[in-house]
Amino acid sequence: MTSHPSHLSFPSPIGALTVFIEDNAIIVIEAGRVPEGNDQDPLLKETRAQLDAYFDGKLIDFDLPVNPAGPPRRQEIWRAMANIPYGTTLSYGEFAKQMQSSARAIGGACGANPIPIVLPCHRVLAADGKIGGFSFSGGTETKRQLLQLEGALTTLI
Repeated sequence: MTSHPSHLSFPSPIGALTVFIEDNAIIVIEAGRVPEGNDQDPLLKETRAQLDAYFDGKLIDFDLPVNPAGPPRRQEIWRAMANIPYGTTLSYGEFAKQMQSSARAIGGACGANPIPIVLPCHRVLAADGKIGGFSFSGGTETKRQLLQLEGALTTLI
């Protein structure tokens, strides 16, 4: 039996975030605020606590159930993305090689990532240390902020 999504909006250093859950897993993190969230749901409360700790520099590994909707290959890429360590970056090409895929497929998965930050597509960069794109609110400036928070910005162009 599928439940209806529940959500919680809260402020963050990159703007308001809204987390949506369904069947006890995160399905989407969006920029912006949605009224009348559920601040009593244990998973939503835990997600906010972990994101707050991440933004405070006190959490480097998320421990949250996720269930992003997408084709099987993208799901595989997102699962692997979750294993890119905090403060570490890979180029689209390097990640593609690890995944036995193409840089274009990796870029497509990053652009379609419904759970940014927790599934850290911001850690995937263009070639030659260039920051590349970021489809989340604020674009590359938000990506830059996240990488700076993680200490991974020192050599980026």
